[in-house]
Amino acid sequence: MSTEIHKDTASSSRPATIATDHHHQQPAAAPLSRYESQKRRDWNTFGQYLKNQTPPVSLSQCNFNHVLEFLRYLDQFGKTKVHLHGCIFFGQPDPPAPCTCPLRQAWGSLDALIGRLRAAYEEHGGSPETNPFGSGAIRLYLREVKEGQAKARGIPYTKKKKKKGQIKGPHETSKSLKQLAT
Repeated sequence: MSTEIHKDTASSSRPATIATDHHHQQPAAAPLSRYESQKRRDWNTFGQYLKNQTPPVSLSQCNFNHVLEFLRYLDQFGKTKVHLHGCIFFGQPDPPAPCTCPLRQAWGSLDALIGRLRAAYEEHGGSPETNPFGSGAIRLYLREVKEGQAKARGIPYTKKKKKKGQIKGPHETSKSLKQLAT
């Protein structure tokens, strides 16, 4: 590999540059997918949030309470109108006029965010058993947000039941697949 180091002798404050033969250049890394970019950005945002706490919180000290505080902090940047119980539009899916109820993060956005942060935590060496993003308290909070937003908009969230005889996905156990084959 032929490598030359070029120095600018007129200005010693500039760093040396390295030129390599075109035949030996490393291919550029593939760009990150949208999901990976979001995950990296979310992880960095959460890390910055922890650093800005008084006193700063290290990742090893982070627990579900810090995650809950972070989710509540994000509400100030939300775009989803959530009608309060005293609002005349509470329970109406399409209110006819504006109101002063707060904007919040939408449940679906929070759910996706927690999924990305949960994955990023483990990618950065965290154990699944100690993952604060997988805590039962976080799941409970998300469920409460989901139900609260549904009531405020008058749209109930209900689980869809699977129809009998419906083909099951690849995540099902082999036992249930054998039952389908018979």
